[in-house]
Amino acid sequence: MLLDQETENEIAYELCQLLGRAILPVSRFDRPGASADGFGTAFFYTEMVGSTDDGDVVHEWLLTADATTHAAYGEIGLRPSVTEPADAASEHILMPDFAYQWLHLPEVGVAAMPTGGLHGYAEDRGWRWRTQQVTDAMAASAGTIARIGAEPSAAFVLALGVADDGSRPLEAVIERVARDGDDLRVTTELPAGYAGAPVFGVELPADGELALRCLGLVLPGEGGGHRVATFDRIRSALAAAVAP
Repeated sequence: MLLDQETENEIAYELCQLLGRAILPVSRFDRPGASADGFGTAFFYTEMVGSTDDGDVVHEWLLTADATTHAAYGEIGLRPSVTEPADAASEHILMPDFAYQWLHLPEVGVAAMPTGGLHGYAEDRGWRWRTQQVTDAMAASAGTIARIGAEPSAAFVLALGVADDGSRPLEAVIERVARDGDDLRVTTELPAGYAGAPVFGVELPADGELALRCLGLVLPGEGGGHRVATFDRIRSALAAAVAP
């Protein structure tokens, strides 16, 4: 679905308001104090796994592109908006053995970190996370993804870019996504820091109100664009990885 420019700008602004605290900057490097040799974006995702009489049962994950996680050391950046109290934490969480902190899903190019350790890290230091999440309801279904065809459709990428001074600004960019065989692709090359960022599309349900859907996440660039790890595949890979 293509949209007029005014609507696209409104959606990009709304994304920053709704999910600006869902994303975190990620960087990797060989040793403490070394310059980062890779940058990415990660986001919180809550997966519905069942329900009980007491309510829904969900798992919370931090998702990113698997390629950004293979390093001896890594950092997950923090911003004042994602901690309570604000400015209660340092600017980043340093993680040795970075690759071992993640559940790797190489068949879809995604890495997933259970967030229990992140919440424990915060509790031990006297603060708590104040985040937003891409919910299971917002994550696109297989049917939504299948309806995207070869003709480009409106897409929105919410990421933490890499500025010249090394800062990681919040950016919502308007792009196009199209089907390429069995895959979806963002059709243009994205800047540094965008690998792992969530990609959103819109659909028009029966009630006539545009609905945002998270199609998946950006994989590293190849051939002038980026393949999208779509949520139908992410859900299947997560289920297989955690099955008894």
